[in-house]
Amino acid sequence: MEDVPGIVVTGASGRMGRVLLRLLAADPRCRLVGAVEREGHPWIGRDAGEAMGGAPLGVTVTDDPVEAFARAQGIIDFTAPEASLGFAALAAQARAVHVIGTTGFTEEQIARLEPAARHAVIVRAGNMSLGVNLLVALTRKVAAVLGEEWDIEILETHHRMKVDAPSGTALMLGEAAAEGRGARLADLAERGRDGMTGPRGRGRIGFASLRGGDIVGEHDVLFATEGERILLRHVATDRGIFARGAIAAVLWGQGRDPGQYSMMDVLGLG
Repeated sequence: MEDVPGIVVTGASGRMGRVLLRLLAADPRCRLVGAVEREGHPWIGRDAGEAMGGAPLGVTVTDDPVEAFARAQGIIDFTAPEASLGFAALAAQARAVHVIGTTGFTEEQIARLEPAARHAVIVRAGNMSLGVNLLVALTRKVAAVLGEEWDIEILETHHRMKVDAPSGTALMLGEAAAEGRGARLADLAERGRDGMTGPRGRGRIGFASLRGGDIVGEHDVLFATEGERILLRHVATDRGIFARGAIAAVLWGQGRDPGQYSMMDVLGLG
């Protein structure tokens, strides 16, 4: 087993962290060697499996990422932007592949990942699923074919506990649509209409966000013009698809040259 990569999960108690712990513990292609939580969390010092209410996994939850990363060849990170930036620096020091599923980054925060990427592999994606990344590729292609007379609207729906909007996946789709039109999303995005907004701007990319219940994730890309519409859609019903994608990414990154990559690279869709 020592010849397979050791993997650490950050944000171990979160929705994605729990799914990752279970899948990694059962995956023969890798070893679960660490689980990290914030200082003061009630899981600290406990076996990760027992903390989830199940059988022991043989991994004690820690609040010391330096110690945990020292044993790892890969880090899977679904936390928060500032936490992920700190983990990126530590993963680079350990020369470990850092898979970032965290969403809500600003452009300035994304730029701050660059120093770490000079020393280690970073795979960052707003969504780790195969289906969503195929949707991104389709969105780029359709946007490239259709002219500005086709309006583009992106609707995303998630559970009530999600804290960022639009979702990272919605922004991925928006970026793909903008790239298809040879533009930057920052120049075309239109978010959160309310009140007397006036008519829709030509060539703009609109976003809308819905929150409720325990919805895992739904994303729609609408292309609309006079007399016809095209709707591209992806519905996720199981968080396991994101966890399996993250595991595929951390394994893909082993032995790669340092740099920033995406799931499009992992899936060969770039």
